[in-house]
Amino acid sequence: MTRIIEHFAEISDMYDAAFVDLWGCMHNGIAAFPDAVEACRAFRARGGKIVMLTNAPRPRATVAEQMARLGIPDDAWDTIATSGDSARLAMFTGAVGSKVYHIGEPKDDPFFEPLKMLDDPVEITRVPLEEAEGIVCTGPFDPHADPEVNRPAFLYAKTKGMKLLCANPDIVVDLGETRQWCAGALAQLYTEMGGESLYFGKPYPAIYDLARRRLAEVGFVQDDRIVCIGDGIGTDIKGAVGEGLDSVFITGGLAAQETMTKRHPEQVALTTYLEAHGMSAPYAMGFFR
Repeated sequence: MTRIIEHFAEISDMYDAAFVDLWGCMHNGIAAFPDAVEACRAFRARGGKIVMLTNAPRPRATVAEQMARLGIPDDAWDTIATSGDSARLAMFTGAVGSKVYHIGEPKDDPFFEPLKMLDDPVEITRVPLEEAEGIVCTGPFDPHADPEVNRPAFLYAKTKGMKLLCANPDIVVDLGETRQWCAGALAQLYTEMGGESLYFGKPYPAIYDLARRRLAEVGFVQDDRIVCIGDGIGTDIKGAVGEGLDSVFITGGLAAQETMTKRHPEQVALTTYLEAHGMSAPYAMGFFR
């Protein structure tokens, strides 16, 4: 049975590094959660390493700037691994061709900035769908629009054999009290239509490989001393299970209603929710603190 804890400090001595989700765990898209910031600071004060592991479809430098604006200070983390960087590495090695159709908002333009990790990157050009070799999806054009609006374009892309590179496997995210669609919802639709989607964020292996490399830059840690913290059952928790890592399920985010979370999740509701998704987590807490 999943153990419900009050504070991360109750178990943090068992770990030397934490892969911490951002949206829903550290902030709500509008402001940082002060208790979460203090939990990270306390863990680092005793020598622990914090890797902010996020499905943001942007380079880590851009994410660091966003974290600062939201109120997550530099002393609350050691390094960042983003699905954006993981996906960019694939794109610049030609995973979906050199001429790509971009689905996303202008704020995601940094995704296409040069990647210094590669010596000979593919030159990427954004073109209309009719001229494209593949699709790069960093998110919907309109995060409030039903993903079904993309069906006509996806039907055309599928008949042309295009692959869709998904830079953020999240299906939805909550901006304050408002739920928005993410790139994962579009990739899911494309796959259901018979197209091929390529994923590079949680819960898929590539982003965990990147996280471990980033962690090694600030201090090597064995897997049995790493814990994953996040609110996404299909991303954070599924990814942890797939990687053989321990996890703390933050139930007050996307699953707040299903787990009947106020300050804490209700034990029976939590167990029912985990079983319904075929997942397990050693620990759970209402909010990261």
